[in-house]
Amino acid sequence: MKIVLLEGLGVSEKVLEKHAEKLKEMGHTFTAYEKDTSPEVQAKRSKDADVIMLANMPLHESVLEKAPSLKYINVAFTGLDHIPMEEAKKKGITVTNASGYATQAVAELCIGFMIQLLRNVNQTERRCRESGTKDGLIGNLLYKKTVGIVGAGAIGKKTALLCKAFGCKVIAFNRSKVQDPSIDEQVTLEELLKRSDIVSLHCPLTAETKGMIGREQLALMKEGAFLINTARGAVVDSDALAEALKEGRLGGAACDVFETEPPLSREHPLLHSPNTIVTPHIAFASAESMELRAEIVFDKLYSWLEERAYSK
Repeated sequence: MKIVLLEGLGVSEKVLEKHAEKLKEMGHTFTAYEKDTSPEVQAKRSKDADVIMLANMPLHESVLEKAPSLKYINVAFTGLDHIPMEEAKKKGITVTNASGYATQAVAELCIGFMIQLLRNVNQTERRCRESGTKDGLIGNLLYKKTVGIVGAGAIGKKTALLCKAFGCKVIAFNRSKVQDPSIDEQVTLEELLKRSDIVSLHCPLTAETKGMIGREQLALMKEGAFLINTARGAVVDSDALAEALKEGRLGGAACDVFETEPPLSREHPLLHSPNTIVTPHIAFASAESMELRAEIVFDKLYSWLEERAYSK
């Protein structure tokens, strides 16, 4: 089998060399490339591949059309909205993800965002650098706040668990029934938005969730409440969120994801809204998570290769 890695996995060359050597011993070839989002470059690199590996780089469906030998797409990421799933299904190409590798990393960043927003960290740091004081910027505790979790999957539940450790009340909206000791109540989205001091988004991007937090939903939130998005950018209407922040209806927001992968246009509305923490999709990116991700994706690759060999 010809195996092609289309972008780096955030691990050392030593780790990749170890797996390349193992694959060679198994009778396969492994080629790793630097990230290139050009569909033409991706197609050229993948044209003879049996297996494509990549992380969160968008994969154009033309790549699949020009790769007749492709049998497996091994995605080193949780979401699959950057993969042409319909085309892969039509062609009978197996697609797997690396669910679980960043659960702790994302949940920890969410807690960090909550505390930063509540304690006015960005504003007070700026004051301090300008030889100022905290006057007028006394913050609030996370303790006893009501946190609304939208999407109670693995990351949502882990975030809920950490919130409980801070003494929060946790309510959740999820399409299916959730039974988890860290979640006090399962409620409708409308009720969650009305009751929460902090709303944290953890849902996948689907046709149903695209734009699910728009002007109407933001208007339901408590005055001064905070919104945190570490899910997918397109779940939120960025223009509506920026408008709510500029009008002072919301107390602040933290966004790690946007409609497109960073770098963002300098005109993006959330880069110019008040009390908004913006980060370039860092929630999953810890050294520990990257190592776990590589372990997961290569284990899945070995399992798939062994199943193929056994089926023959």
